[in-house]
Amino acid sequence: MSSARPPESVFKRDHIASFRFVRSEFSAQTGLAKLVHAFDDGPELIETIRVPGAPFTLTAQRLGKVEAALRLLHLIAGVSYFKAAVPKSIRIDGYAIDADTARFLETVYEHGLAEFAYRNGLSLRGKIHFPFADDKTKGSSTGGSAGRREPLVGSQGSIAPSAAPTGGCRPKHALVAIGGGKDSLVSIEALRALGVTQTVTWIGAAPLLRACAERTGLPLLQIERQLAAQLFEFNRAGAWNGHIPVTAINSAILVFAALLVGADFVVFSNERSASYGSQIEGTGEVNHQWSKGWEFERLFAAEVRRSVSSELSYFSLLRPLSELAVARQFARLNRYDAHFSSCNRNFHLLGERPTSRWCGVCPKCHFVFLALAPFMPKPRLVAIFGRNLLDEVAQAAGFDALIEYRDHKPFECVGEGRESRAALATLSQSPVWQEDALVARFAREILPQLDPADLNIAPQLLAEGEHGIPADLWSRLDAHFSA
Repeated sequence: MSSARPPESVFKRDHIASFRFVRSEFSAQTGLAKLVHAFDDGPELIETIRVPGAPFTLTAQRLGKVEAALRLLHLIAGVSYFKAAVPKSIRIDGYAIDADTARFLETVYEHGLAEFAYRNGLSLRGKIHFPFADDKTKGSSTGGSAGRREPLVGSQGSIAPSAAPTGGCRPKHALVAIGGGKDSLVSIEALRALGVTQTVTWIGAAPLLRACAERTGLPLLQIERQLAAQLFEFNRAGAWNGHIPVTAINSAILVFAALLVGADFVVFSNERSASYGSQIEGTGEVNHQWSKGWEFERLFAAEVRRSVSSELSYFSLLRPLSELAVARQFARLNRYDAHFSSCNRNFHLLGERPTSRWCGVCPKCHFVFLALAPFMPKPRLVAIFGRNLLDEVAQAAGFDALIEYRDHKPFECVGEGRESRAALATLSQSPVWQEDALVARFAREILPQLDPADLNIAPQLLAEGEHGIPADLWSRLDAHFSA
């Protein structure tokens, strides 16, 4: 009689009662971190993160920060698995979190999964509760295994504390996330112009990302991430599926890596437009890119300072800029025309990918083409995409969604409707663009319905609003963007 375990693909979504954060561990000898989760008492879901540069030897002070960063990563990365069943109960085994961290995580899960919930007809508001320990029970988990504490840093190749602090004066070092699109390249070139030491960093093995990163000519750091294989089995077996706050996960990964390699800054390239979502009739705002917005950046940066390291700064270098302002900055560069791509179909884990860097039919392709058009010579832009998207009548509905005409803003990382309206209004006044099919249609059918005061592109190119950029860096950066 066989004693083999039943196949793990037996996944009964509606029968699951709890989601568990089982443990996290890290080997300094190999640079491999393991993040372990589970549903109820089911099989362990083991995700792995590998940071190059091992073996790592850190000071005793930094050891504690690495442990805290690993724990925060464990808690945020769990969103990929939690959403498969959305159980009512959350358990944390082996360690406890405080009330502030619990509130932060509840905000990340609720808002980061807002689109996922909307598309699946779920209501998550006020229903996600992370267990926390008060001062009297600190050290045990109110939702998991009270009193039992497992080491975060595994015994295999554990980090060796050093008696000597790193100390001393040295240039600030930034880990800069690269996504393959225009935004991160604008950040990289801005930091280069300001003389900031940087390492271009990405997660995963996408060839397009590596090619774009290598084009910068800067030091590179490629971090490996492998999701638990059972997640894909669960999806086939009826798990809830949909959009997750991937930028939140990537932010936590880069914070962890920054502490290992000794960086001072973790830099992302999210503009102020990311803070505005899609307005859904009867539902309200649903922001596809919430974890790219200012609310997440502010909350995450504060959590890192409070619970991980007060010396590590996390911020978006482009936060004060609109998407149009970023596009104008990118148009001033030309070394990346044949290397960058913002088309997300290039980076799908599953499914068909475009044969070139741009599919030409998705919301990202539509928006990037439109945002660059007012600032880039037409032949150059058409050469980048291989076609003129604004002269294709069949694409009208896609551009209508961008300007929020008879549709809501797409669930994609695109600019505000007012930015797209201002861009099209600007093109409608240009002899170079005004005869193209969609520009002419906009001028003829849509423009007369709009408020002229809402169509001036100039105010949208100003740097303004809240941001977390260190003051000494921002003063120089503002001058650079204004030049």
